[in-house]
Amino acid sequence: KELLDRLQIAFTTDAPDIDESQVADESAHDYVLRLSLAKARAVASRQPHSLIIASDQCCILKGKINSKPRNHETAIQQLQDSSGDKVSFLTGLCVLDAQTGQYQLDAIPFEVHFRTLTLDEIERYLTKEQPYHCAGSFMVEGLGISLFKKLEGDDPTALIGLPLIRLCEMLRDFGVKLP
Repeated sequence: KELLDRLQIAFTTDAPDIDESQVADESAHDYVLRLSLAKARAVASRQPHSLIIASDQCCILKGKINSKPRNHETAIQQLQDSSGDKVSFLTGLCVLDAQTGQYQLDAIPFEVHFRTLTLDEIERYLTKEQPYHCAGSFMVEGLGISLFKKLEGDDPTALIGLPLIRLCEMLRDFGVKLP
């Protein structure tokens, strides 16, 4: 919502409530694309005259998808595993015209280079921010920025979960007037 507010367009939010489980042998790329489209279609069934925007993100460390930690212990483990390493994020984005069924779908990459973290630093961070619902166990838009030494990508909003640069391109393709 906060990211969409930046575009100064009218919108409402609607939770898709879908199963986000990964399918066996599904690549991270296919996973975020599938979930983004599934979320858009789920909302379109309730908003049949709308242009639907949906996204999904995953965190990839050493070739494996890291899910949202959901608890303190898992978040500690994820941040310890990420310490001193490069972590890739892939954000799926879908814009779907609910009336016509036409959609655009893309996956936008972003990389985070973690500095070497001590257990004490990880504990202090998690106590202050509690990012248990966030892929990678951090919130870059908050104190999580202190965990990194470098960020790499074309669109920093992709790391937050909604790549606005690509979204603007898609919206223009659907006739939405933006500056």
